[in-house]
Amino acid sequence: MEATSFTQITNLNSIDLSSPDINNSVSLLKQACLDSGFFYVVNHGISQEFMDEVFEASKKFFDLPINEKMKLLRNEKHRGYTPVLDELLDPEHQVQGDFKEGYYIGVEVPDDDPEAEKPFYGPNVWPATDILPGWRETMEKYYSQALEVARAVARIIALALDLSEDFFDKPEMLGNPIATLRLLHYGSGQVSEPSKGIFGAGAHSDYGLITLLATDDVVGLQICKDWDAKPQIWENVPPVKGAFIVNLGDMLERWSNGVFKSTMHRVLGNGQERYSIPYFVEPSHECLVECLPTCKSETNPPKFPPVRCGEYLSQRYRDTHADLSKYNKS
Repeated sequence: MEATSFTQITNLNSIDLSSPDINNSVSLLKQACLDSGFFYVVNHGISQEFMDEVFEASKKFFDLPINEKMKLLRNEKHRGYTPVLDELLDPEHQVQGDFKEGYYIGVEVPDDDPEAEKPFYGPNVWPATDILPGWRETMEKYYSQALEVARAVARIIALALDLSEDFFDKPEMLGNPIATLRLLHYGSGQVSEPSKGIFGAGAHSDYGLITLLATDDVVGLQICKDWDAKPQIWENVPPVKGAFIVNLGDMLERWSNGVFKSTMHRVLGNGQERYSIPYFVEPSHECLVECLPTCKSETNPPKFPPVRCGEYLSQRYRDTHADLSKYNKS
């Protein structure tokens, strides 16, 4: 049996991207990054009307018959459809994969572009226009708007780390990022049972720099600030209308020498259908992630070896996704 307790979170800091008081925003964000690595972002510039349109488009895709969705099965570049149980995020505590289905959209690069030879760069997989007219255009518009929000958040993070505001704007970082949009659907009737190893999404930390999470109004996300605590304390993160839930990824924890937290989180299904849209933002394939000069000293040397972003991401995806050969059985 899992020994846990649950606490409703009411005190996640909220960062207002329209606020002229940048010092206050930096202070609130820094406190959140030191505490839990999770915070809300409001007044981010993406209209609620358009967010509703994106969620409606997501629902239309997941409402398609399974045979239509399987025609768009994810490829080795992690583009396209991921079936229920495809992803196993916490093998130590899960008896099978996550009870969610998803759809990956990444950096759009033509097949004949030299960049397409790298992991995470290449053409996307799109539903046929006669099946979902306007779907691609909606997702591409959201992809570009969310990236601008992520860059704005990264500028505040840079200031919180005593770096120049444009530190993460460099071409090898968010000037040419590996940004991945993922649509997720948790089916109705699915109830998670942690004591039996059944989860909507198993416990994990995100891999990259930051994640912007848009979600509907169904509660499901939980965080654990101290993974080593016994018992672990899992806290509910309530959705806030019009806000992104933002969390830090493992690369930022490495960059900050462990000062800023990449916190473990999971999703528990409660029987209600739930839709969410995480947007994962990582630096470019070539970016070397190594301890920032502002986060190390003689008494606090680097805790993590330098790592190349593309190689690191590739290994993390291999560790958590099913081998594609399992879907090729006749």
